[in-house]
Amino acid sequence: MLKRKIYDDLLDWKRKSKGQTALLIDGARRVGKSYIAERFAENEYKSHIIIDFGNAPQDILDLFSYESSDMDLFFAKLSAFYSTLLYKRESLIVFDEVQQFPRARQLIKYFVADGRYDFLETGSLIRLKKNTENIIIPSEEEHIELLPMDFEEFLWAMGDEVTVPLIRKCFESKTPLGQTLHRKIMNDFRQYVLVGGMPQSILAYRNGKDFEASDEAKRRILRLYRDDVSKFAAGYEEKVYAVFDGIPGQLSKKEKKYTLSSISRDARFRAYEDSFIWLNEAMVINACFNATDPNVGLALSADHAMQKCYMADTGLLVTHTFMDTAFTDNELYRAILFDKLDINEGMIMENIVAQMLRRGGHRLYFYSRSDSANRVNHMEIDFLITEKKKISPIEVKSANYRSHSSIDKFRKKFSPKVGTPYILYPKDVMEKDGIWHLPLYMAMFL
Repeated sequence: MLKRKIYDDLLDWKRKSKGQTALLIDGARRVGKSYIAERFAENEYKSHIIIDFGNAPQDILDLFSYESSDMDLFFAKLSAFYSTLLYKRESLIVFDEVQQFPRARQLIKYFVADGRYDFLETGSLIRLKKNTENIIIPSEEEHIELLPMDFEEFLWAMGDEVTVPLIRKCFESKTPLGQTLHRKIMNDFRQYVLVGGMPQSILAYRNGKDFEASDEAKRRILRLYRDDVSKFAAGYEEKVYAVFDGIPGQLSKKEKKYTLSSISRDARFRAYEDSFIWLNEAMVINACFNATDPNVGLALSADHAMQKCYMADTGLLVTHTFMDTAFTDNELYRAILFDKLDINEGMIMENIVAQMLRRGGHRLYFYSRSDSANRVNHMEIDFLITEKKKISPIEVKSANYRSHSSIDKFRKKFSPKVGTPYILYPKDVMEKDGIWHLPLYMAMFL
């Protein structure tokens, strides 16, 4: 059993909603939506019914299509089909993979108004236009995202519930952890980076700390993602494949911005824009946009034609990078485990920071300005976040970095708006030159 933080959010929804809204869990494929919905149903209700619309019999689909006007008869038939007694205000009905049958989602309005039972939906690819274009989205539907398991959840799965509270305490007091403890946590963090946050990968790994079993689980997920592209991106699937397959190569570049000319000399953003949107809405990637003028706000100045595409799960990126070769040839496992990353492989650590910032509720932005005529104006800031109405620049560095000239230039140029600057790197907590240097794993608290 895997402990997930979203469970507390489900409890909070049940307590506050009291049946007045349904809850939709939105997330990428294989992120654990069905698992958490089933555990919640089993633990918190007197009875429950789970309808898997990915494999629902025709009798159930017909029930939704033709017999939903009589609620008494509808629920009586549903109860009889699943051989489950339903209790007023004590039963939960789960619509699993609801994107496969949009009609059921549209009926949520009437089920909630009926008020007898609670309703929980799960869906992947739920934001794609193809899965919503013929229905009216019910206003009685609340949304919650389920993202890959974070570092703390990974440690829980490994039987460790004490480390992250200690890290949080040191973060809040800006106190070093000490060499021995920091080394131990970085070792655990590197394992998390390699395994990733997909539940199937973690379950495969924790049985003997088997990286190869984890890698095979991630390969199955990546193949599933490719199958989804062929099903749900019909008409431009080749462009989605091209963008997706190019992610490791783009991130391995120094500046990491996605350059379409690497796909085709004649490629233009307008022709590929739908491909980036598809991958982002399928929650396969975390898109990071260039905020061209932080003075006016990050979202207001975001240039969507200039973006970095991080994988939503770093463990998947590690496998995706060497997808066409055997596990034994994947050099990233050795490089990360033994802290031997070269400059190109540093993309992995930048990707995990993007993943942790996204999990922390941040939209992802960076700052890039090129000026060959005047190097003073040339800047590359990996991430920008908003803290207390100020803009905090973040750079991801190796342990042996020599300078932070871009942060210095950024602080000078946007001084009235700049908050606390951060450098995330593999060493312990330190303050230098007015910049807080934090271990990579502390990105979860920013």
